[in-house]
Amino acid sequence: MDLQTFIDIDRMLLAKLNGSSSLFLDQFFVTLTSPYTWIPLYLVLLYLVVRNNESVSRIMLIVCCTIFCILLSDIVVDVIVKPMVGRWRPTHDPLIKDTIDVVNNIRETKFGFFSAHASNTFSIALFFCLLVRNRVFTLTMVSWSLINCYTRVYLGVHFPFDILVGLCWGAVAGTTSYLLFRYIDKRVSSDVHYISTQYTSTGYSLRDIYIVLLIFSFILAYATIRALVTPI
Repeated sequence: MDLQTFIDIDRMLLAKLNGSSSLFLDQFFVTLTSPYTWIPLYLVLLYLVVRNNESVSRIMLIVCCTIFCILLSDIVVDVIVKPMVGRWRPTHDPLIKDTIDVVNNIRETKFGFFSAHASNTFSIALFFCLLVRNRVFTLTMVSWSLINCYTRVYLGVHFPFDILVGLCWGAVAGTTSYLLFRYIDKRVSSDVHYISTQYTSTGYSLRDIYIVLLIFSFILAYATIRALVTPI
């Protein structure tokens, strides 16, 4: 398969996934694509860490590794790859920009390869999944990342391949950050495994995990209600 064939397939997939005739879905995905919508989720993840780690040093280590995870993901995308590759976003691509279903005139910056939304959200999701080790929590965090990814294609600011590469780099950033955490943590903390129906193997309370799930559900409900009552 040559490059042009691949680009054509990418554009064909975008045409199938971009936009709709539903004003409800337009507003729903505009709400969910905003990082501000997810602030309660970030806060409850911080709560989860603080509640379930006894020492300040371990809490700070997790926070620092999370920040490192975001920086590793975001700097590579926005500072290095996007300007170096220079692939147009669909909303700026001269060949197809007039065919893109744009909502609220959201076009963003010129270059879109690869997706920082995909990379950042998946790196955070994977880091916390490895940290917490709970199936329902993992499903929730991965769903959060994938929802963010889909909003970018729906709104026409990324091609599907931008998302796929973003997820791959997010996996690298999240895994690297977790391995860094484990490397340092083993040298400053005892390696304790919890055997309990109320805690995960890494010591995270199921009750606190359910709070994370509740906040995630509330955010989806908020986006739904806003889509119903707010005109585009």
